[in-house]
Formats: sequence, structure tokens, C-alpha cells
Amino acid sequence: MKLEGGCYCGGLRYRAEGKPMLRAQCHCRACQHISGGAPNMFMLMPPDGFSYTAGTPKTFTRKDLDNPVTREFCAECGTHVATRRPGLPMVILKVGTLDNPADYGMPQMAIFTAEMQPFHCIPEGLPWFEGLPPTR
Repeated sequence: MKLEGGCYCGGLRYRAEGKPMLRAQCHCRACQHISGGAPNMFMLMPPDGFSYTAGTPKTFTRKDLDNPVTREFCAECGTHVATRRPGLPMVILKVGTLDNPADYGMPQMAIFTAEMQPFHCIPEGLPWFEGLPPTR
């Protein structure tokens, strides 16, 4: 699979190649901040197939958290494109930045539902977890 996308202003562009390892929606409070209140739709992509083709992202990592994620976004328009999580060797790619968001398909699960808001929706039949799914 070859995906392309970028930020709202077009200054930051990327290419993501490979098979998505997971497609999910996250209801955690941090994702609600980033999305403007909705769950965050994302896909895990192999890091060796991900590269920026235009622009350089600005990054942000909270200093007050143990094991914080690093968020990559456009310095001009603020669009959040990707997240890097310590211990997770995948790129967490934000679906809204895809040139063709329909390439996402449907999520395979919902995570951090313990933090979801009453106005969030989970598709019927979708597996959900109050935190991260159990590891096998």
C-alpha cells in the first residue's frame, strides 16, 4: 500500500508505504485535545516506509510525563500529522491528513474508551478497550 498526504496548508507532505499494522480510533483525553474533541482516527505504519517529501515537521514532547509521545505537526498551519510513541516501532499516522481518507477503510478497534465522551460513537460490533488492548 502506498499512501500520500499532508497538512492543511500543503507545506508538509509525506509518503507512507507498507501494510498498515492497525487501524483504530482513540478516545483518550490527549487525542481529544489534538482532534478538537472527537476520537482520533489513526493507522500504524511501518517506519521504514514513512518519509516527509516536502517540509520538515515541528515536534512537541511533553516534559512533565513519564514516557511521553512526540507529536509531529506543520509549523505553519498546525496540522498534526504523526506521533511517535516510545517502545512502539511504528508511525502513528493521522487519517485526516491522507490525500484520500477513504483509503483508511474502517477502524479495527476503539481504544481508551474509559475516557470517551457521551457524544463519541463507536461503530456497532467494533471491539473496544478501556485502555490499550491486551498484548498476546
